[in-house]
Amino acid sequence: MSMIRDLRAAVRPSRRRGDSPYEYETTRAATANSAIVDCGVYRDGRRVTQHITPAEAIAEVQENGGFTWIGLHEPNEREFAGIAKEFGLHPLAVEDAVHAHQRPKLERYDDTLFTVFKTIHYVEHAELTATSEVVETGEVMCFTGRDFIVTVRHGGQGSLRALRHRLQDDPELLGKGPSAVLHAIADQVVDGYIAVADAVQDDIDEVEIDVFSSGTNGKAQGKAGATAKGGDAGRIYQLKREVLEFKRAVSPLLRPMQQLSERPMRLVDSDIQKYFRDVADHLARVNEQVIGFDDLLNSILQANLAQATVAQNEDMRKITSWAAIFAVPTMIAGIYGMNFKYMPELQWKFGYPAVLIVTVAICFGIHRGFKRNGWL
Repeated sequence: MSMIRDLRAAVRPSRRRGDSPYEYETTRAATANSAIVDCGVYRDGRRVTQHITPAEAIAEVQENGGFTWIGLHEPNEREFAGIAKEFGLHPLAVEDAVHAHQRPKLERYDDTLFTVFKTIHYVEHAELTATSEVVETGEVMCFTGRDFIVTVRHGGQGSLRALRHRLQDDPELLGKGPSAVLHAIADQVVDGYIAVADAVQDDIDEVEIDVFSSGTNGKAQGKAGATAKGGDAGRIYQLKREVLEFKRAVSPLLRPMQQLSERPMRLVDSDIQKYFRDVADHLARVNEQVIGFDDLLNSILQANLAQATVAQNEDMRKITSWAAIFAVPTMIAGIYGMNFKYMPELQWKFGYPAVLIVTVAICFGIHRGFKRNGWL
């Protein structure tokens, strides 16, 4: 139990609900002509080199043991070709790592595991609109071997710098080798999913409250209420699109996490493999939550459309009621406008005011009837 607590403390920094475990960083790739963010050699859980090149790191590991961890940010084919050759990485995996836009997966090429994670970052916004970006995605790809791990990151978020420092502060954990780093990355990615799921839940709650509260305002809504319903539909649809993006990151990762937690693998330390189960359990919970988001948004959208339909029916009933009322004077005026010699009460002195009174009385009666029945 003590080891479990130490492992979780190392890879999961304390944070408030809704905060993301990712941080933005200015990588070396942004300031120099290189995609390498960091390169180090670790032996017995401690870093033994600083400011070393990949070739020097490989030579150090081959001579004295340990493993090397090389981190890259958006490398191109030329920048990645040397590292791929030194570690004997499969060309198909290298192509995926360079061009990105891959779905989460776990593949084995000879003595190397290739893992793709989708990172999710919640985009803060003052107000959710029909064009608001809610989630932003990136990718972290890991090549894991017996004595190396190469991480390739795409996107402006998902930095592994803080994770590297936390692992370096826990030599016992880092001494488990490259699989400990792979687990820490997987755990950080899933922790990011949990934080984003909490934030998206708040957005959905906000939309749900707006939709159903606007439906209880009755006649006070008027045209503003109809406009709000249209805006709610746009926001709901935008949230559905963002939840779909979220789902594409979470659902495909379920099987790779199950394989890492259940299937014995030579490249994954047996002690570390047990902790992949914890990651898989958290991922399964997030996946259920995201599926629930989609179902809930469908229900909210249907309720919103039903409210819009009811509002349109109310408008049509009002229009129909007033049309029926105005049909009475129109009909009477049409009859008395005919050119017949003998018309009822045509020569009577009080005929004109009598017809007006009768017309008003009929219109008033019809109006009262519609009012009583809730049409007006």
